[in-house]
Amino acid sequence: MAVSASGTIDLGGKTVHRLGYGAMRITGPGIWGPPRDHDEAVRVLRRSVELGVTFIDTADSYGPFVSEDLIREALHDGSGYGDVVIATKGGLTRHGPDVWPPLGRPEYLRQCILMSLRRLGVERIDLWQLHRIDAKVPREEQFGALKEFVDEGLALQVGLSEVDVEDVRAAQAAGLTVASLQNRYNLGDRRAEDLLDFCERHGIAFIPWAPVDAGTLARPGGPLDAVAGNHPDATTGQLALAWLLRRSPVVVPIPGTSTVAHLEENLAAADVELTDEEFRVLSDAGR
Repeated sequence: MAVSASGTIDLGGKTVHRLGYGAMRITGPGIWGPPRDHDEAVRVLRRSVELGVTFIDTADSYGPFVSEDLIREALHDGSGYGDVVIATKGGLTRHGPDVWPPLGRPEYLRQCILMSLRRLGVERIDLWQLHRIDAKVPREEQFGALKEFVDEGLALQVGLSEVDVEDVRAAQAAGLTVASLQNRYNLGDRRAEDLLDFCERHGIAFIPWAPVDAGTLARPGGPLDAVAGNHPDATTGQLALAWLLRRSPVVVPIPGTSTVAHLEENLAAADVELTDEEFRVLSDAGR
């Protein structure tokens, strides 16, 4: 497999391969506590880099803190992460498994980024993203905090997660340079289609989460299953990732997993080439 076949994009001040790794699943059930197999989690992180991944996405809320700690343990070389961009997020609190209340007060967001700097062992975050806009806090205050992080050198670039085009325009009007947007988007869920189109027009990286979830399109006899018949060596998950990579040059899929075997399967999607007709069929089916 060659992750480099996924193409490249400039992100976090570096050129990275577009097929990355999402480090949420290296935590415990409910994204709470340590992983069931600590050593396998470390192997997953190291293997991802060995296979050419240069973009890893995490968040302080994964564990909480567990994912960032594991990334440092597995990949920090004493001075940093070399050519690998580590993106992290803040702005959610954790009160238990699968509980994610947003908290967007500027002082809390500052605490988030400062603690991520400590856990990751760096002086500046390559890409720091607001995990959610907190509806209880004026969004301009949250955007202002992110701008301060860049101005002060705490983050090289910043991004937003689960927003719409109007939110992004408001952030830009507040003086924020938005480097990335991270929304749920996959073959079976196109609700962020207009946001992706906006990203493509403005050169903003679009990082789809849940990238492999194709929903009913992957059912036996469905459109994804039909296309899979033309690719006997590819899984439906690989085809879903291949569709994302072809959908737009600004898309940066971050499939996550807790095992090396599944990681290798996901990353092999970079070598899958869809024909024009296959891409059209899948695109139309998803709409």
